[in-house]
Amino acid sequence: MFSVGDKVVYPMHGAGIIEAIEEKEILGARKKYYVMKLPLGEMKVLIPTDNISQVGLRDVIEENEVPLVFVVLQGDQPELSANWNRRYRNHLEKIKSGNIFEVAEVVRNLMLRDREKGLSTGEGKMLDTARRILISELILVQDLEQTEIISNLNDIFDQAPKQL
Repeated sequence: MFSVGDKVVYPMHGAGIIEAIEEKEILGARKKYYVMKLPLGEMKVLIPTDNISQVGLRDVIEENEVPLVFVVLQGDQPELSANWNRRYRNHLEKIKSGNIFEVAEVVRNLMLRDREKGLSTGEGKMLDTARRILISELILVQDLEQTEIISNLNDIFDQAPKQL
C-alpha cells in the first residue's frame, strides 16, 4: 500500500507523486484510487488501489541506482531484429514492464537507431514515450529540472560514437 507523498512509477505513464487517496464512483462501481500527479505535463492519473500489483505500480528507484541507468544508456546497442514488427513488440514489452533499466534500453536502442537509419513513425512515437517515462522518474529521483535531465541524456548520445 502506498501513501500520500510517495514517489511511484506507473508503467506506460511514468513516475509521479501520490497526491491523494480518494473514493470515487466510476462506471457504477465505488472504489478507492490513488491520485498521482506526473511531473511532466501536469497530468493527474487515477489508479485503482485494489489492483496495483496487476498494473505494476512500484516505488521509484533509489538515487544510488541512477548511475546504473546511465551505464545502460551508454552501453552498446545489441543486434536488433531487422523485422520492424518484432523489434517494436520487443521494445513495447520492455516499456510495459515498468522497469527503468529496460526503458533505458529502449531509449538507447531507438536513439542509436535514429542516428544511424532513422525511425518509422511508430518507433518515433515509442521513443518519445520511453524518453518521457525515463525522464519523469529521473526528475523525481535526482530532484532536477526536466531541462537538466534532457541535457544529460543528450550529452550521452552526442558523445556516443556512431555505429555503422
